[in-house]
Amino acid sequence: MPGRIAVSEQVAAAWQTATLTEIRRETPSASTFRLAVPDWAGHLPGQHLMLRLTAEDGYVAQRHYSIASAPDDSGHIELTLDRVPDGEVSGWFHTVARPGDRIDVRGPLSGFFAWPGDRPALLLGAGSGIVPLMSMVRHHRAQGLSVPLRMLVSARGPEELIYADELGVETTAVFTRSAPAGVPVGRMSAAHVAPLLAEQPSGGWEAYVCGSNGFAEHASRLLVAAGQPVDRIRIERFG
Repeated sequence: MPGRIAVSEQVAAAWQTATLTEIRRETPSASTFRLAVPDWAGHLPGQHLMLRLTAEDGYVAQRHYSIASAPDDSGHIELTLDRVPDGEVSGWFHTVARPGDRIDVRGPLSGFFAWPGDRPALLLGAGSGIVPLMSMVRHHRAQGLSVPLRMLVSARGPEELIYADELGVETTAVFTRSAPAGVPVGRMSAAHVAPLLAEQPSGGWEAYVCGSNGFAEHASRLLVAAGQPVDRIRIERFG
């Protein structure tokens, strides 16, 4: 399949040491952290990894994070993290982490939410739920894939839209609290979803939904109401 990278379970289960090389601010509460992982075996867009921090006193904290970058051979991966109130791992990244820090990672993990680029993809995300979807968008662009891809993404306002400067014609943004002049404010609705289901590509869409529990339920109901088969909706939840 186009873009597919086979990674053995043995490789994915091994911890590797990554080096933080760059920090980029995306929104007031979200930043992208670029990690050099020389022995990274590759991943599929939509997969995630396990990250491990170890304190000087031996305390260990582990978290799962979606991979934001597209698969490539650069030996780097990117994670985009929202700063979670009282979050010990996200808090460390946002307040303590500096280029040169070393972090343990393991993966890639989970193939359920992965998109190898072999079928039309309809992506629905909210907040930081855009992160694994952006990996798919970046892969689509990097490989010059002709298979259709569309993304609907919800944010509270333009200032909280992650990757805003990178989004293109494949993306429609929905703003729930404030919006640019002339753009309506409100939740993602049937008016956003139904037109995409009314004019489906050959073979139909494979739908990927990522966000909070509430968003995932809302978005999946919109898809089903518009005619998307339930067995062709993949959901990744957080929170």
